[in-house]
Amino acid sequence: MSAPTTTSPETQAPAPTATRLLQRQVLPKADDFDVIALYVDNAQHTVDLDRGDDEKGSGVSLAFGGRELHPDQLLSRTGFRVRSGERMSFGTYFNAFPASYWRRWTIVKAVELTVRVTGQGASVVVYKSMARGSHQRVDSASTGTEEQGTFTFELTLKPFADGGWYWYDVIAGEADVVVESAEWTAQVPEDKAQHGTLDLAITTMNRPEFCSELLAQLGDDEALEPYLDTVFVMEQGKQKVVDAEAFPAAQEALGDTLKVIEQGNLGGSGGYARGQLESLRKGTADYAMMMDDDVVCEPEGIIRAVTFADLARRPTIVGGHMFNLYARARMHSFGEVVQPWRFWWQSAPGVKSDWDFATNNLRASKWLHQRVDVDFNGWFMCLIPRVVMEDVGLSLPVFIKWDDSEYGLRAKEAGYPTVTFPGAAVWHVPWTDKNDALDWQAYFHVRNRFIAALLHSKYDKGGRLITESRNHQIAHLVSMQYSTAELRHKALLDVLEGPGALHETLATTLPEINAMRKKHTDAQLESDPDAFPPVKRTKMPRKGREDFGPPSPRTAFVVAATQPLRQLRPVRELSRTNPETEIRARDAKWWRLGKFDSAVVSMNDGSSAALYRRDPETFRDMMSKTVAIHARLRREWPRLAQQYQDALGEITSPEAWEQTFRPWTDATDGADD
Repeated sequence: MSAPTTTSPETQAPAPTATRLLQRQVLPKADDFDVIALYVDNAQHTVDLDRGDDEKGSGVSLAFGGRELHPDQLLSRTGFRVRSGERMSFGTYFNAFPASYWRRWTIVKAVELTVRVTGQGASVVVYKSMARGSHQRVDSASTGTEEQGTFTFELTLKPFADGGWYWYDVIAGEADVVVESAEWTAQVPEDKAQHGTLDLAITTMNRPEFCSELLAQLGDDEALEPYLDTVFVMEQGKQKVVDAEAFPAAQEALGDTLKVIEQGNLGGSGGYARGQLESLRKGTADYAMMMDDDVVCEPEGIIRAVTFADLARRPTIVGGHMFNLYARARMHSFGEVVQPWRFWWQSAPGVKSDWDFATNNLRASKWLHQRVDVDFNGWFMCLIPRVVMEDVGLSLPVFIKWDDSEYGLRAKEAGYPTVTFPGAAVWHVPWTDKNDALDWQAYFHVRNRFIAALLHSKYDKGGRLITESRNHQIAHLVSMQYSTAELRHKALLDVLEGPGALHETLATTLPEINAMRKKHTDAQLESDPDAFPPVKRTKMPRKGREDFGPPSPRTAFVVAATQPLRQLRPVRELSRTNPETEIRARDAKWWRLGKFDSAVVSMNDGSSAALYRRDPETFRDMMSKTVAIHARLRREWPRLAQQYQDALGEITSPEAWEQTFRPWTDATDGADD
């Protein structure tokens, strides 16, 4: 009897594969030219190969010159004209290939770049960067005397463990060159050849025009259509998106894909949870993507997020970046984490916030070449695999704030990473134009931060969280921000009550805290400058000089210790009828506000101001509560943490959310009957 034959690994037939498009060259519309720096860059390069790995500088020296870009160079969604004698780089946010992210998080090991150009003497040059920002020329090709050329470059992902990108430049000779297209592809297993689909969950409240324009934008993109299973719009406002002027066009473009769901105002977490629940129950899409209603979207980013998630090593949450809606080449942050000792969200290590790509392009900005790993992604644009929702549940029932960051931490603990993926982005109103640390949102900031810490903090009693909260509370009291201080007290007292009422109070908390704020003058906003009495003061600044800056490191402790003591003194009589000063929002810090007995303070968005008045009696009462509440939190932390952790699976379950949505689902079912 002969021995059975065996096949060695060397002789085994390779597993069948298929070509999968990972990313294509895209361009903005000609009437959206203010974002051109995110797509293509008019930069003249001189390549110094000897310095390619030199830590002292980039391998590419950038000299910005040549003629200004013009809208007529944008020929189509993928086509671009390079004028004779010029060199254009596609090493930009939307067109460079984020190689390190693909290497770290996906099954892709190598890619092919295919560039199609028309024009004699056209050259295509491929570059790569390393994590520290050094650049190297990889390969090049030219059409020579031919009228057109299709060039394919085989590129490994092996060198990109810690960071780095690929990109290409196109150089025109004596004649104009048209870059018809560029595609990044990879060989993937046959079962990964087809793309997944997603349900888009958009929560909206009283932004009908903005939301309807977003829907129209999504519906108008033909490339996106096969990726959309359902577009859910959770309508929670009185001004309905269906009544917007742009809605009929959006409805026609999206057709049966669009589904508008009306419910009460349950905040972002209630809206997104409804979208998550509907997506789970329907069960036909691989992913659900959370998206804000007040954004402008790059639809190609949605396609890229789906593609990246399809090829991820394990189920992965894929988020996008946020650009400034009003300065559209400026990015808020390249990735965010929750700082564990403070338990506060912040940019990831090494990330620079509010980065302007129009003046600091991707290739010349060394820090952008490191791979940035994150804890979570904001739900202004965030894709969640259905299997993750099935495993870890839906959003926390917390109305707004910390729902997205807590979800990222929860998923991470369950083994599902989050990737903030370059090339997927929206444009949104910048956070700096909001005043949400002082207004009604202060309640949710504090309550939900503590809830998230109780669920996920690895430090005893939340690390520095309780101390920092107490210090911030004292700063608000010193600053005469009594409405904010009262909301923060309520937030912490509600935390101490435990998780049992989170669903029950989801729709009632906002009206309650808004009623609380009305009795404080610092929450009564006026848009008319003449609504306030004229500034008068009895105590003038020393030698006529106002001190706007923070205290020096030497005096900071003394100032922090003495400011609360000053609050116990009687107020100056004139300050009861006339504000002592006017203070701009950017100068409204505790060390400045604490010097006055009254002040008119403007809001961050510049639309209004409020009158702050010092009240020693209110200060004493709130200061006493501040000390007592934080002491209680410290004592009860272990019990509370266990209570919230034990309840997490229940309060985020589809079944719990179904009960919360029942008043509206029952009404809909009744109407259908």
